[in-house]
Amino acid sequence: MSARDVMAVARRITVLTGAGVSVESGVVRFAFDASSFASSAAVRRAAWESWLDDPMWTAAPNAAHRALAGLERAGRVRSLVTQNVDGLHQRAGSSSVVELHGSMSRVVCSSCGDTGAMSEALDRVRGGDAVPLCVVCGGVLRPATVAFGEPLSPDVLRAARTAALDCDVMVVAGTSLMVEPAAGLVPLAARAGAAVIICALEPTPYDGLAAAVVREPAASALPELAAVPVVATGPIRTWGDPSSW
Repeated sequence: MSARDVMAVARRITVLTGAGVSVESGVVRFAFDASSFASSAAVRRAAWESWLDDPMWTAAPNAAHRALAGLERAGRVRSLVTQNVDGLHQRAGSSSVVELHGSMSRVVCSSCGDTGAMSEALDRVRGGDAVPLCVVCGGVLRPATVAFGEPLSPDVLRAARTAALDCDVMVVAGTSLMVEPAAGLVPLAARAGAAVIICALEPTPYDGLAAAVVREPAASALPELAAVPVVATGPIRTWGDPSSW
């Protein structure tokens, strides 16, 4: 079965995206070591200095982001689960986004958990604060993202797993599927009966579970797949939708 054949019957889609979706927007994979950040003042200063001019602040959504937003507007994408922290899916118009690894648009206090806008924190760095501190308790601010070695939010992971069960097709794009628990969403969806399309330049551990594999960049593959009209009719049944039980 081809990817186009799968998309022709895809009416309730969950999408899983990774860094490869944002590459053509000039965004590179975000790396953040919470342990080093917490233990070293020099690391904190260097980190905040690097975030001042991160490419993601000026990046624009590409054709992949726009294609997925269009599928949501058409009522076909129910949930978009992303490992990215750049917010480009939302800027393209997607609203049903589950951010597995958090968002660089927000900061959180390492001490009290108070949150705020990254833009305001960066303005303080430009104004002379090498490392901006929490206005509530004086603790160190950091991006509201999941760093290496940190667990995902249980609520976020629960939402992602629900999305994997609530689809007739899962479209995976721009991820190597090497990082758990995100990668585990693919076999979860497949076991629940969803057909899986994997768009990746290199082989992934779950290609064998896929109904179709596309070896093209996400920015070219996803617009082509999104343009496939639906021909399926009748009820849609998923494990995650009580209305179909």
